[in-house]
Amino acid sequence: MPEVIVVGAGVMGASTAFHLAERGVRSVTVVDARHAGEGMSSRSSALVRMHYTFEPEVRLAVDSLAFFREWPERVGRPPVFRECGFVRVVPPGEADLLRKNVEMQRACGAEAEVITAGDLLELEPRWQVDDVVAAAYEPRAGYGDGAIVAGDFLSRARELGVAYRPGTPVRSLLTDGGGRVRGVRTGEGDLTADLVVLATGVWTRPLLATVGADLPIEAEYHEVAVLRDGADVPASRVACIDSGTRTYFRPEPGGNLLLGDFIGPRAGIDPDDFPQSPREENVVEMVGRAARRVPALAESGITRGVTGIYDMSPDARPMLGPVAGIEGLIVAAGFSGMGFKICPAVGRALSELALGEPQTVDVSAFSPDRFAEGRPITPPYGYTDD
Repeated sequence: MPEVIVVGAGVMGASTAFHLAERGVRSVTVVDARHAGEGMSSRSSALVRMHYTFEPEVRLAVDSLAFFREWPERVGRPPVFRECGFVRVVPPGEADLLRKNVEMQRACGAEAEVITAGDLLELEPRWQVDDVVAAAYEPRAGYGDGAIVAGDFLSRARELGVAYRPGTPVRSLLTDGGGRVRGVRTGEGDLTADLVVLATGVWTRPLLATVGADLPIEAEYHEVAVLRDGADVPASRVACIDSGTRTYFRPEPGGNLLLGDFIGPRAGIDPDDFPQSPREENVVEMVGRAARRVPALAESGITRGVTGIYDMSPDARPMLGPVAGIEGLIVAAGFSGMGFKICPAVGRALSELALGEPQTVDVSAFSPDRFAEGRPITPPYGYTDD
């Protein structure tokens, strides 16, 4: 069994360490600049849904949903998943694409169906659905908590023998001088291993630069608001991604609703120095758009805001696997906002790559080298805002 260093104790790094330990790898060390789940995982909206336009993404999501639903049995911790259902609304002209994607998702094992505007109104009587031709509905989807998931994965991994080095920033990767990574350099000294897994999200690019490599990862700033719905009937029972308003939202415990935007700025965004609270005018504008779908939100109070950074790739899909010309290194980055919902299956996939095992879900399409090779992912039925 190889010696492995996992850099990053967010949901991806912790999941990878857990799966390596489950496979009998005992020489695993997780190194993190802070503490488990304290980075962007703690800021995740943590939506769990199957609706993707690229088949390998769907397969990762389907496997991950099963894992989340079986959390106590798989990880030995209290349940972390809350079922609320999920709806995907696309522009009227893309309803046929949605139907094709739901067909593909069902073939991958997702419990998904196409519903009409009338069906949607029965499901959510407080919504405005005049512009809806068709929507996708997943009754078993829901949400979790990024910090708890990372912490649970890591604590179980430690019970299985994984070492943990919190508060230990990695300064650079170490090589043998011939293009093979041999470990990491930290502020507390060097750590060596046969394999390094970089699960460092928006902090990946500077570490790759220390071995002369680069991947096209950009930091994108996002703002999320938590709203209080004072009515007896919730403004929304289900989670939703809505192209009509360019927002997504989901229920929160205690009668709240979490609301986020599709895109954010990239220019000048520093993952170590960004606003910790959303700007009020931005939240008000976002609530105004969402209220076109859910009019009751116009009367909701804003209880708090959350900000975070996405690690964006050019095709908005993750980069998973080795990097050409660098042995002894596996990268997991560029998740573009989708990381939480697929972290159980991705951690398993990375552990399989590390051990040279057959892939439960083939992730070769997510190769980090695909951009340099001119092979970005282009789904057959992608949406304009996919």
